[in-house]
Amino acid sequence: MTSILEELKASGKTGVFIGGDWVECAEELPVVDPASEEVLVGVGLAEAAHAENAVVAAFDASKPWALTPPRERGEILRRTFEAMRAREEDLAELIVLENGKAYPDALGEVRYAAEFFRWFSEEASRVSGELRMAPAGDKRIMTFRQPVGVSVMVTPWNFPAAMATRKLGPALAAGCTAIVKPASDAPLTTLAIVHLMEQAGLPPGVVNIVVAKGSSGVIENMLRDPRVRKLSFTGSTEVGRTLLKVASDQVLRVSMELGGNAPFLVFDDANLGAALEGAMVAKMRNAGEACTAANRFLVHAAVADEFTSMLAGAMGSLKMGPGIDRSNQVGPMINERSRDDIAKLVQTAVDDGAKVVVGASVPDRRGYFYEPTVLSGVAADSEILQQEIFGPVAPVVTFETDEEAIALANDTVYGLAAYLYSGDLARGLRAAEAIEAGMVGVNRGLVSDPAAPFGGVKHSGVGREGSHEGMDEYLETKYIAVNW
Repeated sequence: MTSILEELKASGKTGVFIGGDWVECAEELPVVDPASEEVLVGVGLAEAAHAENAVVAAFDASKPWALTPPRERGEILRRTFEAMRAREEDLAELIVLENGKAYPDALGEVRYAAEFFRWFSEEASRVSGELRMAPAGDKRIMTFRQPVGVSVMVTPWNFPAAMATRKLGPALAAGCTAIVKPASDAPLTTLAIVHLMEQAGLPPGVVNIVVAKGSSGVIENMLRDPRVRKLSFTGSTEVGRTLLKVASDQVLRVSMELGGNAPFLVFDDANLGAALEGAMVAKMRNAGEACTAANRFLVHAAVADEFTSMLAGAMGSLKMGPGIDRSNQVGPMINERSRDDIAKLVQTAVDDGAKVVVGASVPDRRGYFYEPTVLSGVAADSEILQQEIFGPVAPVVTFETDEEAIALANDTVYGLAAYLYSGDLARGLRAAEAIEAGMVGVNRGLVSDPAAPFGGVKHSGVGREGSHEGMDEYLETKYIAVNW
């Protein structure tokens, strides 16, 4: 048991957080360790009244927080960044326990998550405006930026630290207050981060937490409250569509980071060693449970056999087991349903003619584990290529021409991330420009960076997080026409 979890339990910080107070709840949600299937702790579940109180608290705090000097807002974020880095091992172990990911992945996530607080602590003082003469000469055009207001944030279980900080960082830097609904499968990391924010001087009501089952119910009630002005959601496209419809009734500002189906292209002139290294990062980060994970491997026919063999060797050599053992490289899936869905997808692909090169089975052990898997001979219209696998499975499809590769890459309703490897930079950039995705890694298996805009096109979302663009999502531009 990690010391930070013991702190949360001992101080009663395991549930709803409203107006600076941790609130007792009538019902609890068991948080399960997916590696052992044992309950870690019970977390208080929010009711409708809690959601309403959270909106009131965030609204009451919104004007004082917006008037707080930007540097003061930034310093709170900076102090929380420092606290997260000081306790990175505690936080990583907490993520391992509730999320199941391997310890190196969890530690990497904590460091990545903390960087959003550092980045936006610096951006807080950089909100700019404009003053210029109108072309007609009859007035000055003056613009400045103001915070959107109360923001509801729904975060997923697969990156419980990074998805919270990627939303809270820009919102608080911009002067908005927040209500966070963490995923019911992994809410503890968010509670721990807010615990650290309290210690860093976070004023009451600026950040509030409601833990609820699913992303509807209490969330929809909050979105119908006219005091709420912003929704930021990371999760499935299906749930995103539902929340978009609810948000439209109040004409809310929305940011949506939804599903992905990332292609990983390997051209015939690629350095296969480098491509393999990038593939292992793009596919196996968090055991494939990432919206940016390489979902489809599109490999030129001339190098397909060699690359597939290399990939199978690397995937098959990974050490699988509970992440609390820091030597393990692949942890369990988040729950039994997720593991079983992956197994069904693989079996359907095999039934349709795909060949198992390595893996493709559920190990006989406790926990929701699934073996790292490589499939070859996958048909271009296979179901496994149309869905987000969200697990350690790499289906390989071959192509003959660049045009065919790009057509295959774009043959999806999603467009979040893509990856490609080529020894010809011009060829790679032409392909990157033609691929329909919000982010493309050229000869790289990792694209995420707090200083870069994160987001997708088509059914993968609306808006961007990270970079200065992430803060724009929480600011409105006001124009004043004036003479003097």
